Amino acid sequence: MSLPLRKAQRPRQANPAQSKPPAPVLRFGMIFLILSMFSTLWSLASPLMSVPDEPAHTIKAAAVARGQFLGTSGQTQGEQLQVVVPKYIADTQSLTCFAFKVIVTADCSPGLDAADRQPTTAGTSAGNYNPLYYLVVGLPSTILSGEPAIYAMRILSGLLCSLFLAATLLATTQFANRRWPVAAAGIAVTPMVLFLCGSINPNALEIVTTSAVFVNLCLVLENVRELSRFRFNVVVVGVAAAVLANTRALSLLWLALAVIAALLMFPPRDLLLLMKNKLVLAMAALIAVAAALGLLWLKTANTLASLLGTPGTVTPEQAFGTMVERTFDIAASYVAQLGWLDTNGPTGVYFWWSCLTGALMVAAVSVRPWRPRLGFIVLLAAAIAIPPILQAQVVTELGYIWQGRYLLPVIVPMLLAAGLALRFLRFPDSLFARRITMWAIGLTAAAHTAVFANALRRYGVGISTEANWADMFGATKWEPPLGWLPLALAYLAVTAVAGVLLYRQLSPGQAPAGEPINDGSSRS
Repeated sequence: MSLPLRKAQRPRQANPAQSKPPAPVLRFGMIFLILSMFSTLWSLASPLMSVPDEPAHTIKAAAVARGQFLGTSGQTQGEQLQVVVPKYIADTQSLTCFAFKVIVTADCSPGLDAADRQPTTAGTSAGNYNPLYYLVVGLPSTILSGEPAIYAMRILSGLLCSLFLAATLLATTQFANRRWPVAAAGIAVTPMVLFLCGSINPNALEIVTTSAVFVNLCLVLENVRELSRFRFNVVVVGVAAAVLANTRALSLLWLALAVIAALLMFPPRDLLLLMKNKLVLAMAALIAVAAALGLLWLKTANTLASLLGTPGTVTPEQAFGTMVERTFDIAASYVAQLGWLDTNGPTGVYFWWSCLTGALMVAAVSVRPWRPRLGFIVLLAAAIAIPPILQAQVVTELGYIWQGRYLLPVIVPMLLAAGLALRFLRFPDSLFARRITMWAIGLTAAAHTAVFANALRRYGVGISTEANWADMFGATKWEPPLGWLPLALAYLAVTAVAGVLLYRQLSPGQAPAGEPINDGSSRS
């Protein structure tokens, strides 16, 4: 009896397609790299302490990195808390000689002495803010000293913000009907958002985490029956929400708005299906614990007591009406109001973004059926109502303190919600429409670069009543690290690459590998 012969087994060869990193991973890496370059360029181009309240946040970050989560105070409204930091950190308060004076260049700044590291008491209006953001951003100050430490803190802050903003933009590309959400993302990421990402200010982290929670939650809800493909997005929702809940005094409000707006855009049964997933339940528990900790910090540290302002005779009713009238006036801060609110972008930039956002918002509110636009409507109503309501609450004690940038955690998700509301409409793909898309992306890239160049001019030669661009060549009084021209050219190059990638996402037949193209009018 003979034994059956077995065929010799060939060694299994790896499938080249399987050995490559998944398309979303590559896309996330590319988006993160581009955003990191944007934030780093802004970190270098902006003079130290040229961002609103940056000295206070810098001192707070250095203190938290050294274990001082909460400073000492006399318990008076608006009184700065006292912390102990290296002297060069304390001296950052003296670098704002150019603030509010657009004709004063940044060379008036006395600079920092890296050798001044002896412990010094300094005051900060952010002394009782939640320490989470500052614990990360303050780390470079424990290794480096002087101006390199401050720039490193800025860059690290930018990298942190770029992570969450990249997760937001990646999610817009993962929708089956992705082209309108991607287009809305290109509008929502304004020069102001990138400028804040390149600074030491938790306002930027608040913006990007709110956006990440909203868009990724929408993506998860749309794909509730196949969550195994979107586990990364579930984790993003949990982590971003946990970080957001421990960022600033109003962060819990932004978190609630983002979640409510997302849930309203989908049938209630989708939420019931979602709550059967173990990973979702784990992330929900993480969010609950983080929110409780954030609320506990607000109560115990009395964060709202740090608000600064000058009491006035204006009544809450008058303040409410005034802020309603200023609804469009403060919109400049959503696009490009740099420095200590003293450096506006070129007028054409505001005109261009007004056209883009106006068209997007009108289209979103007009779309049918009604459910996809509910999230946009809720966020739009919040954007109109919140500034008057909150300002009226504090005007008697603090006067007018509201700034437009405070509302960006609502404005950016609102524009993203407009794109999501439109996602079931067919994106125009005629030759004429493609040309319009190319011009729109090109003008947007030019607007970003114009804001960046104008900021360099403001601090290099000052902004006078007469055009002085020629003075940038040979007559600059202040130069950023690496020089203004290399930074400007680098920024132009990054915007060009970003524009090309954006166009590819909006072009028909350019769906990422392994993902369907579906621009139909029905939900897949």
